[in-house]
Amino acid sequence: MHNRFGLSKIFLSVLFLTVSFLFLSAQELKYKTVKVDGQAYYEYTVQPGEGLYAISRTFSVSMEDIVRHNPGADKALHKGNRLLIPVTAGEEKKGETSASRQSPPTDQNTTFLHTVALGETVYAIAKMYHTTVDEIFRLNPGAGEGITEGRTLVIPQRRVISSEKEENYRYHTILPKETLYSVAKTYSLKPKDVMNANPGLSVETFRKGKTIRVPFFESYEVILPYEEQTVNIVHKVSKGETLYSIAKQYNTDAGEIRRTNPFLSQGLKTDMELFISVKRSLVDDPGSSVSEANRLLSQQSPLQMVSVMKVGLLLPFLDEAKGTHLRLQEYYEGFLLAVEKMKNSGANIELYVFETGKGNDTKKLQSLLGTMEMQSLNLIVGGVSDIQIKMLSDFSRSRNIKYVIPFSQNNGEVLNNGNIFQVNPIQSLIYTKASSIFLQTFRNANIIFVRGGKNDKIEFVALLQNDLRRNNIGYENLNMEVAPGNSIRPLLSGNRENVIVPASGDADLLHRITDELKKMPAPGFAPVVRLFGYPDWQAYSGLKEDYSLFGTCIFAPFFVNSQSGDVEAFKNSFRKWYGRDLLDTFPSYAMWGYDTGLFFMTALQNYGNSFEQGLERMTVNSLQFPFHFERSSNWGGFINSGLYFIKYGPDGKIVKTDRSR
Repeated sequence: MHNRFGLSKIFLSVLFLTVSFLFLSAQELKYKTVKVDGQAYYEYTVQPGEGLYAISRTFSVSMEDIVRHNPGADKALHKGNRLLIPVTAGEEKKGETSASRQSPPTDQNTTFLHTVALGETVYAIAKMYHTTVDEIFRLNPGAGEGITEGRTLVIPQRRVISSEKEENYRYHTILPKETLYSVAKTYSLKPKDVMNANPGLSVETFRKGKTIRVPFFESYEVILPYEEQTVNIVHKVSKGETLYSIAKQYNTDAGEIRRTNPFLSQGLKTDMELFISVKRSLVDDPGSSVSEANRLLSQQSPLQMVSVMKVGLLLPFLDEAKGTHLRLQEYYEGFLLAVEKMKNSGANIELYVFETGKGNDTKKLQSLLGTMEMQSLNLIVGGVSDIQIKMLSDFSRSRNIKYVIPFSQNNGEVLNNGNIFQVNPIQSLIYTKASSIFLQTFRNANIIFVRGGKNDKIEFVALLQNDLRRNNIGYENLNMEVAPGNSIRPLLSGNRENVIVPASGDADLLHRITDELKKMPAPGFAPVVRLFGYPDWQAYSGLKEDYSLFGTCIFAPFFVNSQSGDVEAFKNSFRKWYGRDLLDTFPSYAMWGYDTGLFFMTALQNYGNSFEQGLERMTVNSLQFPFHFERSSNWGGFINSGLYFIKYGPDGKIVKTDRSR
C-alpha cells in the first residue's frame, strides 16, 4: 500500500543527521544570555549536522522565531554558526512553542491559521485547503523540516473559481469570543448556512483556533469580523445632550463624530441630525437568534431510519492488470458473506453490484450514475482509481449519500466531503499512533535501532527517534549496512529489557538479527531481548517461531489472528460457499470485504442514513480491520485510524489488542 502523505525528504534528512542529539531544556543547558534592543536571547553555536528543527526543540521555540531573529537561518546552517535564540517568558509551559500559542488573525482575507492535528502532513493539509506544499513552506519558514501536532501554520486563503459551484468556500479560523451567530453575521449568512457547510461542527468543535468552511461567492471581497464591522446611523440630538455623551452612547469618540459631521464646527444644537459610524453589534438586536444558533451547535439531526437498506458495490471487476480482478472478486465474495450474516439477523438488504470499467475509464461509471438504482442508494462502497473516486465523491455529495472508499489511502476526497468514510488508514497517522504506543510500552527499555538492507521504514524510525528525544529517552544505533560485521551483542543490557527496532520491514534484515540473537549463550541476553516490528512481518510465515522466541511486538492497521475461532469459522464458510481457499494476500481481500460490509451495514441498520452519529457506540466483531473513524476537519469526511498492537508470547500464543483510541 503506497502513501503520498509521508513526511518530506527534508524532514527525514534532518532527523537522520540528528539521531544522536539528546534534547534538554535551555534552562538545564545554562546557555549564556544577552539582551538586544530589550529582548533577551540565548547565545548558541550550531553543532555538526544540526538543523533548525533540532535547535527549536532544544530551546522550546518555533523555527519561525529562530528565522525571524536570525535572517537567513532557514537557507543553510553550518557548524560554528552563531544564533540568537529568543528567551520565552518564565510562565510559558516547557516545550510549548510560540507558534502553538499564536492567536488567529482578525484579518483573514489573505491568510488564516491551521492547527496541525495528530498524524497530519503538509501534503494532506495542502490538499485540504486547495493550495500547494510550496505555498505552505513559503508562508511558514522551517516547516520543510517537519511539523508536529499542535503547531500552527499560516495558510493562504482560497480564491474561488466561479465555475466550481460545489467548491465556493473560504476558510475562517475562529477568533476569541466569536460565536456561531457572530461568524454567520460576519459573512452575511444565517447560522444554518455555516452549519450546512460544516457537518462536523458542534459545541465541542466550535472553539477558538479551529478552522471552519464558509460558503462564499465573492472571493476577493474584503471581510471584517462581525465585531469590527460598522454601519452608519442617523442620531437626532436631544435637549441636554453633549458631543461627549453621544460618543459614549455609541462607543466611539467625539473627534470621530466631528470628522463625519463637518458642520459641527458651528456648534451642537437640539434636533440636529448627526451621521455616526457604529459597531454592528451595538445596533443589531440578535435576541433569540443567538440562542437559536447555540441550539444548532448542540442538537443532533434526527435519525433517518431505513426499512430497506440499498447498498451499491462499484468496482472494476474485469480489470485483469496484476491480478486485480481476482482480488476484487474475493473482496466481493467476502462482502456477500457479510450480507448473508446481516440477513440472517433480520436485516432487509438490497445489494446492487456494478462494474465500473478499467483504470481511468469513466464512460461506464458516468452512465451508471444516471440510473434510478444508483440515485436511490443509502450507501455506496467502491472506487479504485482517483478519477473514479472523484466522480463517486461528487455524486455522493450531490445526492447526500454515504460513500465508503475501501482501498485508497491518498486520493484526498475525504478531506473535503463530509459523506466519505475512508477505510484504509493514512500511513502518517498510523506511524504517529504506533510511536506513541511504543513510548508508553518501552520507555524504560534499552532501545536499539538496526539499519541495513532497504531501510524502507526510515520514515517511522525518524519519527520514533524524534519522539524519544523529546521525551529524554536514550537509544542506540547500529548500522549493519555500513559494517556488515557489526554486532548487536555489545549494545545489549544485562539488567534491562532490550528492544530491537529494525529500520527495514524486509525479511533479510530480520533474518540477520534473529540469527545473531539465537547464537548467544542460553542464560545470557536472550531472555530479555524483544523485537519490535511492522505490518509486513505478518507475511513471513517462516519466522513465526522466532517471533515467539523473542517476544515480538508489531503494530498493524490490519491483522488476522490465525488462532482465532472466528477466523477459522470464516475460512470454513468461505470454502463451503466458493469451493476454494482464500488467496494468500496481506491483507486478506475476502476479510476486507467482510469487515467493511458488516461494519457499515450494521451502522446503517442501527442508525439509518445519519449513522455517523452512532459510530462511537458501534461494536462489530471484525476479523481483520479495527475501525475507529475520526473526522478529518469540521467539513471533511471520516478516516479510519484503527490500529492493532500484536504480541507473540513465548508459549506461542498471539495477543491482538485494539489500540485505536
